[in-house]
Amino acid sequence: MDTRLAPVHVHDAQIEAKIGEGRATRLGERPGVSSSHLPADLKYRGVTVNNIPASLSYRPADPAERVLVISIGDALRAATSTWRTRSALIDGTPEEQTRRRWTFEELLTGSEKVARALLCRFASGEHVAIWAANGPQWVMIELGAALAGLTLVTVNPAYLGEELVFVLRQSRARGIIVQDVYRNRNLVWAVNAARDALPDLREVIALSSWPEFLRSGEARIALPSIKADDVAQIQYTSGTTGTPKGARLTHRNLANNGRIYARTIGAGPQDIWINPMPMFHTAGCGLCSLGALQTGGAQVLPPGYDPELMLSLFEQERGTITLCVPTMLIRMLDSPSIAQRSLSSWRLVTLGGAPVPPELVRRAQEQGVRVAIGFGQTEASPYLTHTLPDDPHPDWISTVGRPMPQTEIKIVSTKTGAIVPVGEIGEICARGYSIMKDYFDNPEATRSAIDPQGWLHTGDLGSLDERGYCRVQGRRKDMIIRGGENIYPREIEDVLYTHPAVMGAAIVGIPDRDWGEVPVGFVQIKPGMRSPSKNCWSSVENVWPLTRSRVFGGSSTNFRRPHLVRFRSTFFANFTSQRRSPDACPTSRGLFARR
Repeated sequence: MDTRLAPVHVHDAQIEAKIGEGRATRLGERPGVSSSHLPADLKYRGVTVNNIPASLSYRPADPAERVLVISIGDALRAATSTWRTRSALIDGTPEEQTRRRWTFEELLTGSEKVARALLCRFASGEHVAIWAANGPQWVMIELGAALAGLTLVTVNPAYLGEELVFVLRQSRARGIIVQDVYRNRNLVWAVNAARDALPDLREVIALSSWPEFLRSGEARIALPSIKADDVAQIQYTSGTTGTPKGARLTHRNLANNGRIYARTIGAGPQDIWINPMPMFHTAGCGLCSLGALQTGGAQVLPPGYDPELMLSLFEQERGTITLCVPTMLIRMLDSPSIAQRSLSSWRLVTLGGAPVPPELVRRAQEQGVRVAIGFGQTEASPYLTHTLPDDPHPDWISTVGRPMPQTEIKIVSTKTGAIVPVGEIGEICARGYSIMKDYFDNPEATRSAIDPQGWLHTGDLGSLDERGYCRVQGRRKDMIIRGGENIYPREIEDVLYTHPAVMGAAIVGIPDRDWGEVPVGFVQIKPGMRSPSKNCWSSVENVWPLTRSRVFGGSSTNFRRPHLVRFRSTFFANFTSQRRSPDACPTSRGLFARR
């Protein structure tokens, strides 16, 4: 039986006509995981589902979108053929008159020059790192490396010396493209100072030499043929413990996830994306860059996140969409200038990367901006689930949506590994086209993350409801057990966010001689707001009875109530970590004395 799925959008057909016939990936089929590993009772459109009762927390892959056999370079060429003279990339500098713009055709030409310059220095298949903040050059390096068949190792520009050395050494990077100065730190000097510890590193290319670098490529160099399952990037993810692990993401992983995300949120050629997400992360270089690219939108890339610059870009460039983390949106909505700005073009914000307080969604809607929420992790390229703009679920605001097309989701018991009944909390597991190839040179960590049947064990706790919508309760390792009762940090954080002075909240567990473990919290106060009191809970006591019935199902118990709360002016953020933890702040252990 032919299990291929018919194209749903014209653009699919255009891509396939240019790069060869695309085919839908059968559920569970990916490099290293044969469909023979699938249990006999799981069949959906060529893969079995008939013996899994609807009462269990399992959702088969929705075939609404196709998984294309496509490289990132194929996606760039197909987009250029379709939208040749339309704007593809805009340098989001504060000075409007100096912003440079690239059409799709110019972006392809520039990326091919980067590819040829790289191939004068490296062989296809070698690993080349980029250590730089956001900017148009970052996009062209991403696309150029993809065209050249190189594996791009993305490095957080905030890394310090030891972190940089670890990533470059573990990834066996042969070269690095580096921004000269970032936040008053000389990054070129930092790389050169570490050269003795990096025997594999041959080339250091400073971005200040960009014109000379582009001229060094030879036009006669033929670009190689790239396969969809070739590795495009290695991105490092630290999780909550241990050293960072390098997730190897293929062209098919990244290109399809970016396109399917953009289709899920209804993006198209009319959209102007304002992208504040760091390019070293899959959200910035994958969802936004490759999502806008494959749906014909223009990407405006500011050099870093600044709420006033973001609002200016929305106003001046008539921006329509942004993807950001909740704190970024909070700061934009709290801007004193927002009421005076013309932001009627801004139609949608999609949120991810951290828990999304329902109160924040309501604030955005009051501003006239629709909201959608996604969930994923680097190992999944990154998105696994997403709500829809104007989602029909009556309580979508407290979920992260249904599985993305072509992705299976199940919730399993943390004790037995069996699929749990609908509504019960367990570990979220995912399978499909977007799951990473492996962790580079780390087979033990790969086996821990991906089981023999191809399921990625995310380490996140959550549940599925009867409509197939997922709710995330937090990291498995973050669950607090107080006197035998399970406490999920997310539900307490949502209550704290209802206080008008609270910008950020993180609940963690600490040892307690009586209960074994108790919840305590960090609270970040909005700029200009006074800390409510030394004990925050006395200040939110007035909202506790109102929220308890909504969040905790009417329970009158207060065992979830934090024993202590400490205030901070800033939070420790880590884009490669799955969640905030007390270890993210070196002084946090000392803030909480035993009772």
